[in-house]
Amino acid sequence: MGHGIMMELAHFPLLSRYAECMMWLARYMERMENLARLLEVTETFVRDAEGQTAWDSIVSINSDENLFSRLHPDGTSADAVPFYVTEIGNPGSIRSMAHAIRENARAVRPLVSTELWTHLNVFTRWLLELDETSVQTSSLSGLCGRIRQECQTHYGIAEGTLYRDQAWLFYRLGKHLEGCDQITRLVDIRYHMLLPQGEVPGSAIDITQWTSVLRSAAAHHSFRRLRPVTVTPANIVGFLLKNEGFPRSLSSNLRQIDDVLSLLANHAGLYGLCAPLQECLDELRTTLSDQTAGDIILRGLHDYMSWVQTRLASTQNAIADTFWPSVPTAVTQVALQVQE
Repeated sequence: MGHGIMMELAHFPLLSRYAECMMWLARYMERMENLARLLEVTETFVRDAEGQTAWDSIVSINSDENLFSRLHPDGTSADAVPFYVTEIGNPGSIRSMAHAIRENARAVRPLVSTELWTHLNVFTRWLLELDETSVQTSSLSGLCGRIRQECQTHYGIAEGTLYRDQAWLFYRLGKHLEGCDQITRLVDIRYHMLLPQGEVPGSAIDITQWTSVLRSAAAHHSFRRLRPVTVTPANIVGFLLKNEGFPRSLSSNLRQIDDVLSLLANHAGLYGLCAPLQECLDELRTTLSDQTAGDIILRGLHDYMSWVQTRLASTQNAIADTFWPSVPTAVTQVALQVQE
């Protein structure tokens, strides 16, 4: 697209579909990186009661039990690997997400840099060519490692080249919404899977297995910097949910979402649209800051994580209803203004 057309686009409203596609581009990239890390860590560290790799835990984390059973009625937990790497019938597989990323990037081609488009084009083409030989146990770690590195390369290119307009803000909004979703799912399922039956919160734990929780969130190094000796379920849960210095924590992601909404609110005509979204977010942040990790666990970690998940889903739906309703309104058309 020529420079003249790009300059012309900068003076027109950011289309609702552009905002939606930028958000989902970021969400799928964040989801893919988390899935690749989860597969890699599970293959290396996570074992069930019989000492076998607990692949079924990934199905639980992603709430895919019904879909998995439908596609693999006689399958075993080992079928979870191809289910999450190459299964076209699973919209949450790496191949399916690669297709979604490619289509969203294509839709916002006028808004992304040449460097970002080139990287996404090469990366997604490689992912779409994955087949059954790509999910062998002997090659899974290398595959997942490359996917993580490519996702991180994407973030670096996006950070360094995307123009700081509303499209960038919706990209950030998607990335941090997905970060909230992923960390709450991980904490909820892994905590209850690893806590021994009949044990109370805070009892003796398997350090190796709990370390896998930190590794699944790319949090092991950061956690050990702050807590070089004490490893307890409460400390790990508290770090992943409440630590503001860890960029993947629930608290940090919620703060980033609030910051993005504040920036959007400063654009002409958007304050009234963003205020209700920030009020919903304030409720989440307040309940998190007002409780210790021990309080959350004793009052019911699963119930609280389920409530957070519900609120996050409501926030996503509210964002969609506000900025890209099924029947566009006049205020939507003038609200999203690309700044040159």
